[in-house]
Amino acid sequence: MVDYKIHLLVCGGTGCKSSQSQILAEHLRTEIDNQGLSDFAQVVVTGCFGFCEKGPIVKVIPDNTFYTQVKPEDAKEIVEEHVVKGRKVERLLYKDPKSDKIISDSKGMEFYKKQIRIALRNCGVIDPENIEEYIARDGYEALGKVLTSMTPEETIEIVKKSGLRGRGGAGFPTGLKWEITRQSPGTEKYVVCNADEGDPGAFMDRSILEGDPHTVIEAMAINGFCTGASNGLVYIRAEYPLAIERLKKAIDQAREFGMLGKNIFGTDFAFDITLRYGAGAFVCGEETALIHSMEGGRGEPTMKPPFPSVKGYLGKPTNVNNVETFASVPVIINKGWEWYNTIGTEKSKGTKVFALAGKVNNVGLIEVPMGITLREVIFEIGGGIKNGKKFKGVQIGGPSGGCLTYKHLDVPIEYESLIAAGAMMGSGGMIIMDEDDCMVDVAKYFLDFTVDESCGKCTPCRVGNKRMHELLTNITKGNGTKDDIERLVNLGNVIKDTSLCMLGQSAPNPVLSILDNFREEYEAHVVDKKCPAGVCKALMVYEIVPENCVGCTACARACPVGAITGERKEIHRIDPALCIKCGACMDRCKFNAVIVN
Repeated sequence: MVDYKIHLLVCGGTGCKSSQSQILAEHLRTEIDNQGLSDFAQVVVTGCFGFCEKGPIVKVIPDNTFYTQVKPEDAKEIVEEHVVKGRKVERLLYKDPKSDKIISDSKGMEFYKKQIRIALRNCGVIDPENIEEYIARDGYEALGKVLTSMTPEETIEIVKKSGLRGRGGAGFPTGLKWEITRQSPGTEKYVVCNADEGDPGAFMDRSILEGDPHTVIEAMAINGFCTGASNGLVYIRAEYPLAIERLKKAIDQAREFGMLGKNIFGTDFAFDITLRYGAGAFVCGEETALIHSMEGGRGEPTMKPPFPSVKGYLGKPTNVNNVETFASVPVIINKGWEWYNTIGTEKSKGTKVFALAGKVNNVGLIEVPMGITLREVIFEIGGGIKNGKKFKGVQIGGPSGGCLTYKHLDVPIEYESLIAAGAMMGSGGMIIMDEDDCMVDVAKYFLDFTVDESCGKCTPCRVGNKRMHELLTNITKGNGTKDDIERLVNLGNVIKDTSLCMLGQSAPNPVLSILDNFREEYEAHVVDKKCPAGVCKALMVYEIVPENCVGCTACARACPVGAITGERKEIHRIDPALCIKCGACMDRCKFNAVIVN
């Protein structure tokens, strides 16, 4: 084996690949070969580093130099300057936006300072397509430990004592679910990994599977040992081609190394994993709908009980956990439940992975200890709001969650606190909004998503959410009334109380939480017939300020529908009946003559 002195880690997640990181890695290899350094330096394509805003990223080991927004054409300079001469390429180093300080090591960046990476521990560190690198990072040690020196009951007890709760949204105690599945009668049982994350802006599970697929394989095998299952299934959406490719390779390698198959670690335990593909239905994130989809039926939920732990896939006891939940298990087994208990809060132990998106400076994937506040996440890790705008709200928990505002910034991120504030943990989507966002339009956006994703099985969800969407549409078009606001509240509460599954029960959450926190915006739409943020086109009126207009005709030439009239060097006018409110005239005007009322 070659003893490389320098490793150049290149992010190889979906986001960075779309920004040519794969080509960058090839250019780095070519330059290393050209310099005759193939026995000295190695390029390793890893998973996601998390700091998506600054990707593609190249991290040079062992000095931990962190290069950001690297392009393929930068490869030559990195190799010639850093690898050959030992000099950092300063223009590619991270520049702190607050202090303008150049930071070369990720440990000094605000984005990483408060993170504790457990589920993401290997993402951005190892080659996800090389099982030996996973093994070198204590991979499969937990599986060997439980198979050779522990009983299923002892293993389950460790998971229970750790306080790990399901990271898919419901927060059910993981160890208790394992115990129920083990105690359910039956000689044939199944382990299912739910990799069907469908929240807008969420990419937590995808990134774990792309960057560290073996951790899920190992955890599923441990679960199989504990619950008495010999078959595992990963339900993954077909829109995740890179995750699927790397997961397939990892499964093949695990079989080759004896981590899957028969007589694992020389014991009588046998376990194997197959993949099942979803077509991207949000409702299939619900475990009973997911199971029906895997069985070849419609992805529709069923009433519980019986729960899948008692009667699941093919009518057999089935343990369902999501990717992030499984990813924490091997570490808990290796380091002990006592260690895990020191992270988080009394009722919410450990860490949570969030996809930080929207109007925040540091868009990316983060893993933070439970109990951290929204303020710390948004203004320290996230670097604050883009372009110096004012923070307005954060939608946490995806379309099933709620929208919190500035008065909630010091709310700790834990299951019970978020629910009390009107939101929920969800699977980990966190979308930040600023002063330019219309909250009524945001509510309509999320409801539009859930209406489209409803399976249609129960009337409250199928019809009720459609009616709510119609009310919101009328409000954003200026046709709403105060009575419509009360209808939204009443209808939303009925849907929450009567829908069959969590998709329907939680669909009104964004609408109701935004109404609680931004009622004045709803009232501005229905009383004043104005959109304070200037987003709802039907409520916008473009006008030309006579004293600012010089008659240059730029606005008229930009208008695609001929709504602007006026001769050269004369004051122009906009016909509101013809105006389609595209904003082209405002963009073209250099004299601030076009305004929106």
